[in-house]
Amino acid sequence: MEELGILSTLPIARFTDNGAYLTLSDGGEVLLPKGYLQGDEREGDDQEVFIYTDSEDRPVAVKERPTALLDEFAFMEAKEVTKFGAFMDWGLLKDLFVPNSEMLTPMTKGKKYLVRVCRDYRTNRLIGVSKYRDFLIEDTRGYEQGQEVKALVFEETELGFKALIEGNFEGLFYRNEVFAPLAIGEEVRAFIKKVREDGKLDLQLTPIGRQKYDEGCERVLQALEKTGFLSLHDKSNPEDIRAELGMSKKHFKQSIGQLYKQNRILIQENGIVLVRED
Repeated sequence: MEELGILSTLPIARFTDNGAYLTLSDGGEVLLPKGYLQGDEREGDDQEVFIYTDSEDRPVAVKERPTALLDEFAFMEAKEVTKFGAFMDWGLLKDLFVPNSEMLTPMTKGKKYLVRVCRDYRTNRLIGVSKYRDFLIEDTRGYEQGQEVKALVFEETELGFKALIEGNFEGLFYRNEVFAPLAIGEEVRAFIKKVREDGKLDLQLTPIGRQKYDEGCERVLQALEKTGFLSLHDKSNPEDIRAELGMSKKHFKQSIGQLYKQNRILIQENGIVLVRED
């Protein structure tokens, strides 16, 4: 069944007391339970659905979207852990099962884990896999320095924060270069700092080059628009700058220097003042 684990738009083939049967691409049918029908549907009407298997391993269509589709990663909470595996909350009535053999580390009830939705071709069911390294690709030639990417933060280490890029590449934010809060499970906008020979990518939260300065200036201006004054200057504590603006002291000094040259701000001994246009 091609539609298993993905969002599909399927036509209604017929109605029964239990709901509506939708036509699959292979000519088969799948039930959309009655609870998902509004009552004014007709045969031939398209329905956008997600298909997985119910508690009796029968294919079923639902209108809810899970936290991850087939071949996607998401953070999921372990609702129940048994001697065979763990049942994860992925936003559907039936939990996603992660077999023991597919766990990166033993799971604990109530904790969240990075899980990829996969198809078990032996049983034709959807299962979860937390062994993320099995899906990593080392060939990073498609990336270049400065490129913008979406990064899913999944682990904190002594060096910094590991992140997944497009579900197949591993990146790292170095701790001493992170000037804004990062949360495990958060997807953030990031930029490639370096493409390493080992297939990993060094990441940073701020753009490289001129765009970085422009965005830093915009961040300072947005903060100044609220009160007209910021009690930050070139002798301010780096932690105070980070807490207020989410940037490094070096980035802050470069940004206010640029704004000063543009006559957008005044730099005083105790802070910076916005120059308002008449």
